[in-house]
Amino acid sequence: MDYDSDEDLFLEFDKGKVRDVKRNEYISDEQVVKRVNTAVRLELEKKKAMDIPVVIYDRKTQKIFQENSDGSRVEISERLRRGRYSERVKKET
Repeated sequence: MDYDSDEDLFLEFDKGKVRDVKRNEYISDEQVVKRVNTAVRLELEKKKAMDIPVVIYDRKTQKIFQENSDGSRVEISERLRRGRYSERVKKET
């Protein structure tokens, strides 16, 4: 591969092989977010298929739920608001 300068190059390791790749050949932030969302969705579907409960945090109600594979939700806890860590430490001592 021919490149204009050394700055356009970096090494990519792929299954023990080293290849030259142009530095501008990368995925965008939108593609990263799309891939992460897809990976999370697939993992949740896999856990549902394997009948493993999933823990979910609801931002609106600020409650933590355990969601079973049949779709039922059991409230586990609420978000605790205790203030700053330094304030909590002073009160405990």
